[in-house]
Amino acid sequence: MTTRALRIVFAGAIALAVAGCGANEYLGKPKEPEPNIVPVNYKQDIIDTLRQTLDDPTNVRDAAISEPALMTIGREQRFASCVRLNSRDTAKQYTGVKVRIAIFFAGRLNQLVEAGKDQCVNAAYKPFPELEKVCLSKECT
Repeated sequence: MTTRALRIVFAGAIALAVAGCGANEYLGKPKEPEPNIVPVNYKQDIIDTLRQTLDDPTNVRDAAISEPALMTIGREQRFASCVRLNSRDTAKQYTGVKVRIAIFFAGRLNQLVEAGKDQCVNAAYKPFPELEKVCLSKECT
């Protein structure tokens, strides 16, 4: 390549770099989502997830749920809700009451996992009849 061609390529590269910087200044960087938005449809999000993850999501007993509240999860503060339920296994036998914690990010369910030993010990549970009425058929009401 000639010296003149190298200068043109170099000038073009500088022009692109400057244009890119200017565009970022005007467009801004993508905004990070606000992690701690109060979940609105938390009950339905939990039901939908349990419907897919439980061995038998029908005929759940002893269902209870706490209102979403800010909790320390790891090193972060996140909205979380405690869920208590007694579900059936694949042999249709009840497995005993289990406690799970629903962790929300930006107002949506992010994780639904078994609660740690102390995570839900102070939860103020309310009945969760919507979970006890889950069925898999479209004819159910």
